[in-house]
Amino acid sequence: MDMTTLNISLPDSMRAFIEEQTKCGGYSTASEYLRTLIREDQKRKAEERLDALLLDGLKSGEVKKLTPEDWQEVRRQLRRRLGERAKRCG
Repeated sequence: MDMTTLNISLPDSMRAFIEEQTKCGGYSTASEYLRTLIREDQKRKAEERLDALLLDGLKSGEVKKLTPEDWQEVRRQLRRRLGERAKRCG
């Protein structure tokens, strides 16, 4: 995975908080802690987007009954996406 550096300015209190979380949270570096926070925020935003799309779908009034083949396709796509994520995060 390619990495780049990002410099940020923080008040002393925030830096102390990050250092404490790094030490107490079992992170090896502040960068690891911050990457975890960013990943969690990305996941939360993706879940919010999915929730919004699902609500829009429910509000549309259009309902399609899924066939066994539809469910197989959903599972196939999910396995593919999980495999891609595992490769990126592994």
